[in-house]
Amino acid sequence: MMSWLGEPLTNFLSFLSVLLLLALIKAFHKLWWTPIRIQNLMALQGIQGPSYRLIYGNTKEISNMKKEAMSRSTNLSHDIFPRVQPHIYTWTKSYGKTFLQWYGLRPILVVTEPELCKEILNNKDGVYPKQKAGDFMKKLVGDSIVITEGEKWAKLRKVSNHAFHGESLTNMFPDMITSAIAMVERWKNHEGKEIDVYKEFRLFTSEVISKTAFGSNYLEGQNIFEMMMKFYPLLSKSFLKVRFPGMSKVFRTSDEIESDKLEKGIRDSIMEMVKKREQKAVNMSGEEESLGSDFLGLLLKAHHGADKKNRISMNELVEECRTFYFAGQETTNTLLAWTVVLLGQHQDWQEEARKEVLQLFGKQNPNPDDISKLKTMSMIINETLRLYPPANPLTRRVAREVRLGKLLLPANVELLVPPLALHHDPQLWGQDAALFKPERFSEGVAKATKDNMASFMPFGLGPRMCVGINFAAIEAKIALSMILQRYSFTLSPGYIHSPSQLLAVRPQHGVRVILQSL
Repeated sequence: MMSWLGEPLTNFLSFLSVLLLLALIKAFHKLWWTPIRIQNLMALQGIQGPSYRLIYGNTKEISNMKKEAMSRSTNLSHDIFPRVQPHIYTWTKSYGKTFLQWYGLRPILVVTEPELCKEILNNKDGVYPKQKAGDFMKKLVGDSIVITEGEKWAKLRKVSNHAFHGESLTNMFPDMITSAIAMVERWKNHEGKEIDVYKEFRLFTSEVISKTAFGSNYLEGQNIFEMMMKFYPLLSKSFLKVRFPGMSKVFRTSDEIESDKLEKGIRDSIMEMVKKREQKAVNMSGEEESLGSDFLGLLLKAHHGADKKNRISMNELVEECRTFYFAGQETTNTLLAWTVVLLGQHQDWQEEARKEVLQLFGKQNPNPDDISKLKTMSMIINETLRLYPPANPLTRRVAREVRLGKLLLPANVELLVPPLALHHDPQLWGQDAALFKPERFSEGVAKATKDNMASFMPFGLGPRMCVGINFAAIEAKIALSMILQRYSFTLSPGYIHSPSQLLAVRPQHGVRVILQSL
């Protein structure tokens, strides 16, 4: 009996040994051979970087550097690059303006040379598409315009262009004014006292988005915003975690479980809002115009359109709403907050901006025709965006072997362009790059950058530049104009300057100012 079983058992064990050997070879190839081959290939071309570490890459180093930087106290300096992105700051000093780092097994080529950045972000011939969305990006922005490519991106971009340009923006103006009036009226209770304007701007920007993009009031969207305020910090914690395939769904942390619940809650709330708008259209005999002309209405028209080829799915519609709820609020909120910090510190520029507002509008509300004439305010806003850019590092991937400048890049290497690094580069902006000097922009962005647009890209660059740039600029100018008409302000003794990057660069402890009525 044993002799009869012996040969099949031996064959089976031999088969298992072969499978195990193949698995070990495959693991060795993926975990060590491929990363070292890429590292050596780039080193032969003069590209250095921190050494690849087995499985984890440089994620532990990056995480430790960020923790150490954030633990240090800081004075009221706008030299925030070493604090917010200490790994990029340190490694550009050590390895040069272009270097290789590793997120786990993923090779990331960090590029801070303007000409190379421009080439990457303009993406001619489609060789530098958006990177394939990992778990973090899928949770962050879903199947939205931020990560889509090709025809899907073109469809979504067309809707967004329609929603945030020209006549559509003009139609949003009254709602922005109404929300700004409500904000400055609330501030009457704080005259001569301390107020955290960062929290106030969060309410203001949230209400503007609710009204202008989704046709609702703040209370209706409040639940969504509250869930988002909890969701994104939880999500950001997981960004540098190295995950093993298949294991992340088995071993789940309490943060991951909570973020999944919040993500579902956000989606369900948006779906409820969408169904309400659709039901309203049904009650009005299904007329297309009853869907509305705001962002949500345009998305619904694209979803229900007669041209099947250009329709967007319900999932795409919901993800677009979710992305704009967050990005539209976060971008303008942080822009306003940092502008107030800078004007609170530089009273001369605050007074210059106030003079301009009063000359144009007097004590009247801003109007659409004159808002674009705020030259001094535009200079101040551009300098704020230079020092505190809202854009996260911009990521792309190499679709096929290609030359970038003098470099030969293999397929699937990821590319990272950090606007903060370029905005604070003394070689591009002078030795006073960390100082607040709005006069840099007195003759416009082109002159300030010496026609090198890649040195200033707070909203990205190229065909995928943020579509909401004009929306954010008008919203910020309205709010700042109406504040300057009514109040002067100084930074409170209780203000703690602590820039931190969650998604945008935020004031970690808020922005406390002392208001004085004019």
